[in-house]
Amino acid sequence: MKKIIPVLIAIVLIFLIVGISFGSKIMERYSYSKEEADLNEYFGVTGDEAAIMMQDEIIEDKARVGADGTFYITYDTVSDYFIYTRLYVNETENSIRYVLPDRILSYNIGESSYMDGENENLCDYQIAFYEGDTLYIAIDFIRLFTVFDYETFREPNHIQIYTSHSERQVAEITKDTQVRYQGGVKSEILKEVIKGDQVIVLDQMETWSKVKTTDGLIGYVENKKLGEMKSMTPSFVNNSSMYGDLEFTNISKDYKINMGWHQIFGSAGNGTLTEVTARTKGLNTISPTWFHLSGNEGGIVSYASQNYVDTAHAMGLEVWALADDFTEEVDRYAIFSSSAVRAVLIQNLMTEVLTYGIDGLNIDFEKIDEATGKHFVEFIRELSIECRKNGIVLSVDNYPISGGKIWYNRREQSAYADYVIVMGYDEHWSTSTTAGSVASIDYVDRGIADTLEYVPAEKLINGIPFYTRIWSTTGTGVSGEAYGMQAAADFVKNNNIQTQWLDKECQHYGEIQKNDTLYQVWLEDYDSVKVKLDVMKTYDLAGVAGWKLGLESADIWDLIAEYCAN
Repeated sequence: MKKIIPVLIAIVLIFLIVGISFGSKIMERYSYSKEEADLNEYFGVTGDEAAIMMQDEIIEDKARVGADGTFYITYDTVSDYFIYTRLYVNETENSIRYVLPDRILSYNIGESSYMDGENENLCDYQIAFYEGDTLYIAIDFIRLFTVFDYETFREPNHIQIYTSHSERQVAEITKDTQVRYQGGVKSEILKEVIKGDQVIVLDQMETWSKVKTTDGLIGYVENKKLGEMKSMTPSFVNNSSMYGDLEFTNISKDYKINMGWHQIFGSAGNGTLTEVTARTKGLNTISPTWFHLSGNEGGIVSYASQNYVDTAHAMGLEVWALADDFTEEVDRYAIFSSSAVRAVLIQNLMTEVLTYGIDGLNIDFEKIDEATGKHFVEFIRELSIECRKNGIVLSVDNYPISGGKIWYNRREQSAYADYVIVMGYDEHWSTSTTAGSVASIDYVDRGIADTLEYVPAEKLINGIPFYTRIWSTTGTGVSGEAYGMQAAADFVKNNNIQTQWLDKECQHYGEIQKNDTLYQVWLEDYDSVKVKLDVMKTYDLAGVAGWKLGLESADIWDLIAEYCAN
């Protein structure tokens, strides 16, 4: 018996050790971790950096916290999430501008005040500063222009921003617990929450729910610690901005625009007004090519004529004088990137408009490169102020977006100009390396549809060609020469070219081989114009413009007049 007792004790001890070991493993597996997450690492911030929680997502962009506690966001963040590119930054002039309907807000980077027209407004923070090449702008300054809610937090630095509010699910914490980085008891703790705290429920799963705390931490809570979910739709705490709700009034005619461009190469060309309009029907607007950029200081060449304006008015036509940038070689970047030069150019244009009683301006600057793009758009904004003050119609010409040049920023043009015109032609033009249509129906349709992503139909005018290109190909050399509609029809007839209707292009096509040269033509005629107008009708556009008067055949005017009457 004495020998058995030690053995039993040993066995009991072994079982006890095994039990303790097994129990420890069970406890280790199912017990709640007390390890806390590094919140700076969670937000990905160091020093004076601040994370940005945009709606319910931490975005890649980082904010900065100033010495006075002011939070600053980058210009890229402003452009992406708030006011697009309307806040105009000029790096050379070290300035920021924002164009209102009737005046300009201007600010010199590094200062604590800005000019509202002629009035100086002082802020209790530095409005903006550069850190390297990155521009940071005070969140409170941005709030002057658009409605959003934000709340800032320290240790670690982060900012919660809501640019919109929709219905959300909320729930109260029913028992003291933790919000963890991931769903699971072993995950690191983001925050201790107590009974009665409210959280936003982003996603509910079987045993855990993804939630966001009131201080912008997104993690997971056990469902058994959550009370009943309720729906709520918050409203903006600050639901007004000083400048963001100002109305951009535009001139909108109560009829469809039927405009013809009248190309004039000098003052003598003004005498052809009666000739080029003789066979038109329903024409209500004419755009003479009167103004050309000259030099790099805002100067213009003008062929404006009082007699022309008076004659056009007597014919029932509004005159929208065209200004172009391709008659003389100029430095466009130098012109449009300078606030002083822009002001001179605007003054020169408006002097001509007001002197001659011109009804509108048609801006046709087609050689703007990417570097100049934002400065050109600022010119349109600033020009719109003077046009709006004086009741002058402002329209801007654009090639289809499929041709590139997105820096023309049709969205901003639409906000400030009265009409935006898409030039639905030159699909193939004089320097093209392959022969083809000037304006196939797919090209026209896509040009309209793409532009309507940024411009409402009631502001969009579609330009159609009154010309055709006759292509000649010799070996590998290709060239296209522009012909008026009747001249192109005569070429086909005189050369006995047999044409066929192409359903894809919606044009009559013909070709002929003469010696070593192949001649090809995609005709613009009554039938092709009819299809274009039918497409335009489905989009219910603001009107039509034709390039250029004098090249069209007489029969298309019945089509255009009918289109504009409906």
